[in-house]
Amino acid sequence: MDHSDTPKARRPLPTPGAPSQRPSTPVTVSSPSPVPTASFYATTKPPPLPSRPKNPGSNHTAYVPPPRYESSSISHSPGFREPELVLEDQIAEDDDMVPDLIPQTDTHHWADNITTPYSTDVNSNWAADGNWSSNTASWQNTTTSNWATGSGSTSNALDFDSMDYLSSSRIDHDFTIDGRDNHQESLWWNPEEREKIKRPGSGMLAPVLAEALHDPHHSLFSVNITSFPSVSAISNTPPTPSISKDQAPGAGPSITSSSSSSGAQHPPNDLSPPPSENEIRMSVPHPNAYYCPKDNGWVILSWKSSSVAPPLAQSYIDGQNPALPDQARRRRTPSCIDDGEHPFGKTNKTHHFHKYEKAVDSHKLTPPFRQDEWQSLETVKQKRRVGTIMTTDLNISAINAEDVELLNENDADGPDEEGKLLDLYVCCQCSFYCVASGVIPGVIPRKHIEELLRDKRGHPPVGKTGEHAIALAFETFLIALENKLWKGNNRMIKVMSSGFQSKVGWSPNIKRIFELLGFIEEVVDRDSTLKPPATDLATPAGKQSRRKLLRAWLEIGGWLTDFKRVHASHFKEWKDFKLHVQLDSAREMYQTAIGAHADQIPRGGLSDTMLDAVRPLDAAWRGLGLTPTTYSGDLLAFAYLAQCRCDPVGTPKYFTYLTNIVKQLQEYGSCPTQLQELLVMEQSRERFTLEDVTTAAITLGFGVENVLGVEYDEEIPDEFVENAWKDCVKRAWRDHDHGSETHRLANDSFRILAESRGSIKLRRAWESGKNKYMNPDRAYDTLEIPKDVDDYMLITVYNMRLEETPMQLDKMREAMMVIAEVRDSDRLRQFISSGQDPGDVVVPTRPDLPRGLNQLGNTCYLNSLLQYFYTIKDLREAVLPMSKLDLKALDDEKLSDEDLKRHRVGGRLVTRREIIRSRKFINQLADLFFHLEYSETAAVTPTIELAKLALVTSRDEEEDEVDKGGTESSNDTDATLVEDGPSRTGILGSSHVSLSPGRSSSSVLGKRPRDLDRQLSEMDVDSPISQSPKDKDDFIVVSTRTGVSPEPITSLDSQAEASSSTDKDGDTKMSSLPATQKPPPPPRKREQNDSTMMFGKQHDVAECMDNCMFQIETALLKFEDMSESSDKTSVVKSLFYGKIRQRLTGADAQHSRSSIHEKEDLFSHLPVNVINDGVDIYDGLSGYFDDIVEFEGRKVRMEVTLVDLPPVLQIQLQRVQFNRETLQPYKSQAYVRFGENLYMDRFLDTADPSKKAKSKAIQSELNACRDRIRLLIEGKDSPFVTSLEHTRGFLLKLQSGSVPGIDAELLQQLDDETIRVRAEIDRLRARVDLLKEELESIWNDCTEAAYELTSVFIHRGSSPSWGHYFFYSRHLPESPDSWFKYNDSDVTVVSKDEVLADTTGSTANPYLLVFARKGADVVDTVKRFDPTMLDSP
Repeated sequence: MDHSDTPKARRPLPTPGAPSQRPSTPVTVSSPSPVPTASFYATTKPPPLPSRPKNPGSNHTAYVPPPRYESSSISHSPGFREPELVLEDQIAEDDDMVPDLIPQTDTHHWADNITTPYSTDVNSNWAADGNWSSNTASWQNTTTSNWATGSGSTSNALDFDSMDYLSSSRIDHDFTIDGRDNHQESLWWNPEEREKIKRPGSGMLAPVLAEALHDPHHSLFSVNITSFPSVSAISNTPPTPSISKDQAPGAGPSITSSSSSSGAQHPPNDLSPPPSENEIRMSVPHPNAYYCPKDNGWVILSWKSSSVAPPLAQSYIDGQNPALPDQARRRRTPSCIDDGEHPFGKTNKTHHFHKYEKAVDSHKLTPPFRQDEWQSLETVKQKRRVGTIMTTDLNISAINAEDVELLNENDADGPDEEGKLLDLYVCCQCSFYCVASGVIPGVIPRKHIEELLRDKRGHPPVGKTGEHAIALAFETFLIALENKLWKGNNRMIKVMSSGFQSKVGWSPNIKRIFELLGFIEEVVDRDSTLKPPATDLATPAGKQSRRKLLRAWLEIGGWLTDFKRVHASHFKEWKDFKLHVQLDSAREMYQTAIGAHADQIPRGGLSDTMLDAVRPLDAAWRGLGLTPTTYSGDLLAFAYLAQCRCDPVGTPKYFTYLTNIVKQLQEYGSCPTQLQELLVMEQSRERFTLEDVTTAAITLGFGVENVLGVEYDEEIPDEFVENAWKDCVKRAWRDHDHGSETHRLANDSFRILAESRGSIKLRRAWESGKNKYMNPDRAYDTLEIPKDVDDYMLITVYNMRLEETPMQLDKMREAMMVIAEVRDSDRLRQFISSGQDPGDVVVPTRPDLPRGLNQLGNTCYLNSLLQYFYTIKDLREAVLPMSKLDLKALDDEKLSDEDLKRHRVGGRLVTRREIIRSRKFINQLADLFFHLEYSETAAVTPTIELAKLALVTSRDEEEDEVDKGGTESSNDTDATLVEDGPSRTGILGSSHVSLSPGRSSSSVLGKRPRDLDRQLSEMDVDSPISQSPKDKDDFIVVSTRTGVSPEPITSLDSQAEASSSTDKDGDTKMSSLPATQKPPPPPRKREQNDSTMMFGKQHDVAECMDNCMFQIETALLKFEDMSESSDKTSVVKSLFYGKIRQRLTGADAQHSRSSIHEKEDLFSHLPVNVINDGVDIYDGLSGYFDDIVEFEGRKVRMEVTLVDLPPVLQIQLQRVQFNRETLQPYKSQAYVRFGENLYMDRFLDTADPSKKAKSKAIQSELNACRDRIRLLIEGKDSPFVTSLEHTRGFLLKLQSGSVPGIDAELLQQLDDETIRVRAEIDRLRARVDLLKEELESIWNDCTEAAYELTSVFIHRGSSPSWGHYFFYSRHLPESPDSWFKYNDSDVTVVSKDEVLADTTGSTANPYLLVFARKGADVVDTVKRFDPTMLDSP
């Protein structure tokens, strides 16, 4: 292959005896008579070589005489001294010793023959080879002819339209790049347009190509021969050589002679002449092959500038592969980087290459490249064996003539078969292209060399370094090859000799290396020897072995030359071994040829700091075909524009790369103005990034947690995307605050998705709908009606307008459609569709959606509670059968006192009246559950009686009757006075427990205190601890209720006077009467409005829950079953109740066992005192399970542990706190973090004591740090930092007013104190984070008591006296990632992110969390009747 554009000429191979020249000067080799070599690579004689044209191209490995010799005789060359043999003391050897290597200084009878081959072959120089050189002429002639034709005719030069490079709409005026077209670039998304222009695709600039040609961490070299090994005559009985282990480092081996007494037959000496120049040249794989020492292989690199397309492989042509860039355009410019004449002007900054993998057949190269015979033979043998796999290595020395003939026959068919497939790199802007092969392995594979290096470095001989040992081994390989090739020695090499062992050693790897060279191990008289391969030129096998050894000699010599160069410091004192191979770096040569040299593309455009900043964007740099080290503003702009020009479909990807790089440069203040302008210009052309595509999909409602509920991908149909856009536009119409902006974003998002999908249909839909005339305002103006008219009036006016101006039908119909969408009115939609007013349209509710509950007055918290009960599967199944109770029979049922005393609920006996009342309640509740399952309407209305029974307790009814002058119920018995537990006041006998801040007495299931002043608090919460009979120690359960107990509410009639009001959000405000105010006299009986009636003495949420659970459990009592286990197995206790163990010990933990008070009790709630931010659910529970309380006049520690856990765990977040200064309750809005899972192992009674002790210590320090932070941030009246800053500001004003006594030192002290406080806060926060992480790590592996979040009750409001209640319920078990929001009559689907959201700054906070034991299967959220499951008749 001919190459002419070679900025730096490559030094040719020298010839012994040639006159001395400068090493860097190319030498033209001439000789009277060239040696014919055509028979080696081809059988036809090529035409004579024409004059060399001036086209760019690469050099190749060549041979020229060495510059310092004057004659062809090596032995008589002036200025050169032959290596001398340093003889040491002869080593006595046995008679049967096998001869070793002949040193390179040995003389034999070949000396007389050296002149002939070198004098006759010196000018062969590949010219006589019809395949290697002469065929280049035809390529060059064709190139020249086509170039002349293409450039000489103006019409032909302009005759190209597939890329329209001379279009009048070119937009490359500001950048050095041609081929751009504004129309085509604006239609980059259009597949039809791309099919017309057929651009070549993604490309790369020259620096990236330079790395693609070969591993950038490796180096390629041209191989030159500076001299040849000495040649000596060989006698018929030469002495046996041996390598001495005592030989000086780097010296040739010494010779000792011995005779063999064993009669071993040695092969005769090879009388073949030494290798000629032409043979050495032919041993290189290809003239354009470059040697890589690290791979010990060769890489073919060839380049040229030609108007003729490169020779493509037939498999590439037949396959589904991309076509080459437009040849008509490429012919216009010979090269983008040369300084030659450009008829149309130089319009591109550099090359833009496109890679075509395995596109070139090596057989079609000029000259061709064919696989070496020793590598091909194994493939041929496998073909003969019909698929038999060879498991042994190929023995070249054992090749017979038949094998060689078969190989030659196979090569004869070469034109019909493809050779090695090479990669092709074509510049789309000019005639330049480059061909590159992968690594062609050397004779010795890289893995064997690496293993040898490891062995020698790890086990060097005594007194030598690893580098010395490596050099000795490779020098020994060279001696063996030179002795064979130049000295004709065929004697055995004794591998067990001391010299061979010290220099090379013997191992399976060494054996394999010699086998690869053709040396065969033979055992002679129990000694291992190596038999050299036959290299007789009279046989085909000998010729192949000879060429293989020559290749190995070049490779090993080149490898050793590079090794000594790299490790030159190790060989300063080393006696140099004569190396005949010289390596010249080829990097600058091929970099210059392809335009990647530093003189062509400067380096250093980015500082080291900037390089570190942009290196994470490696994908962006590579995507643009550029490298950070070769960056410049012009080059980056060219790379981006060239990629968009050649690969239009990837425009968003390339714009993303450019945007990321420019933003990174801007961040560090090193972005050129031209890049910023380019980015702005591209944005004005509606370019978008890949992130914009994702944002656009989200804007239109895509996403599992978004409006549409589906993720966006390319498989989504176009119709669905279009409908999503229309739906988003409709939502924008309904958004009165941000509708205009949402509409604009919807249009932009739809365009982005349409273009990214390459959908012509969607693009047209966007174009027709983006500037749609009609919008909600114009629609109302068209019909001339106000926006607040109802649908009936709107339809009436529409009909009237239509009768007046029938010609405006289309416009008014469009206006009506817009209004229908804005109002989301099915009535208007049906009217537009049918022309008839359908009347009020009831939109059917999804059958699988839970039903809501309509609110009766201020009963939103009751609705949440009833809907929550319905989601508990076992509770629902126990209640539903109670709808069949005969209420009349209940009144007639007589229960004796003995019957009543056998059952206890909430730790106390129940009355006959309570039983009847509870059964009425559960009957009403069962009826509600039935409607929640079967109702087709969106919401169900609870009965007033159910609400009253749930909100008002039986004891409250009794008090109301007494207040009204009623009589005692005949159904009551003394059982009403039987209490089986301590009073709710927390007083038992003389034992009093004073609660620590945050703890006070609370209510439980059972009797409530009636003699305490109570103030109503909707958020006031009862304690979850249920009382049990007092023990012998008079120890009671300490509750956690905070604040003042609620005051009794007035009677039913008087309550109407204090009826609830609602705020602007519709939230219920609960009014209350002062404790000293007596209820007014009851008014006359009047009709109550069901929608506004109040229910007498209502209680807070926890009391309401207690009342409902008490009545459910009471109603389900079975008096016919008098066993003791019947109470214990009630559905309420089995679901909601667990058992705790309480211990009271001395605060100093030093008391004796007798001073420990211990008690077990049941619980239905666990309280978490909510005061401060920055805590999670575990922190809150820790405060309950370990606290300091006052007992019998002294401080004691109260420890609580869990003995049994319930299936349903209810955790109450106590937000009602008491301000001791204002003596008023308030609601804490602090955020308590919780997750989907909860692990209670740390609170179990069986928890690891060591972990609990360690955890307690960490928790104590954690609490102390948080208290200190809270003190510093909040202070008593204001934060410390704020106070200090205000003080300093005040003093500064006084100082400016000339007030004496205020100096700068005082102000500085205030500043220092402010800094100190802030530093302490930061330090404490860091410590808190560390302690919290350490605390959680203790319990990370404790996951046995696992719970999952199922329900979250929310209170919205800033005051504990009023607000709104709703709750979330997880969709279990069908869809655990989905949640329902129950807001009275509205039930909607929400994401878990809304449920788990940080509520900091919001008044809507959780106050009750419900967790279900994993695997318990107690929650079934949606229980709906499905008519499709009925059997069809």
